[in-house]
Amino acid sequence: MDTLDMKEIESAVEGILFSSGEPVQTERICVALDLDRSTAVQALQRLMDYYAYERRGIRLLHIEDSWQLCSSPDYADAIRRAFEIRKPAKLSQPALEVLTIIAYYQPTTRAYVDQIRGVDSSYTMSLLQDRKLIEECGRLQVPGRPHLYRTTKQFLRAFHLTNLEDLPELPDFGVEGQMRLNENGEVVDPEGDTDGAESLAADPADRESAEE
Repeated sequence: MDTLDMKEIESAVEGILFSSGEPVQTERICVALDLDRSTAVQALQRLMDYYAYERRGIRLLHIEDSWQLCSSPDYADAIRRAFEIRKPAKLSQPALEVLTIIAYYQPTTRAYVDQIRGVDSSYTMSLLQDRKLIEECGRLQVPGRPHLYRTTKQFLRAFHLTNLEDLPELPDFGVEGQMRLNENGEVVDPEGDTDGAESLAADPADRESAEE
């Protein structure tokens, strides 16, 4: 393949991402365009910055070692109207609690989630699986071999996270207490102390996109 300048590389990368419609690994882009990794990442980052700075109708998401084009959440209402898409129901408070526990303690079992929340979570976990926010990832090697659960790439995408290391630090309230979230999606002390509380989603807009 002939040597491309950076502008041509960006255009080629854009075409690959647009044609895929799904997350594309960095290595696949390198192979397709005969690029070294640093050059490919530079082009991808420039595209990401361009879409955000110019407030375009699309965004470039970085999910672990993959990249994906998606519509901007700023125009979600217009897109729904154009295609008559019904807005999905928001995640319930129990669903947010279960999702928070799995996000921070994964891979984990349903029994562990129940222990922290103090209530049965089987129905809520089933709903989160249907929304593709969590998934089974094997079994714990103990009697009964319970299923292990983890968050998915869809979870990272919904909460605008590149990887799990981007999660805010979780206050340590101990597993003896029941985990709760307040109305802002912040993890709070079951005794009511919100000092040091962190939100799983960074802001209301992020939470809304996660609920979609």
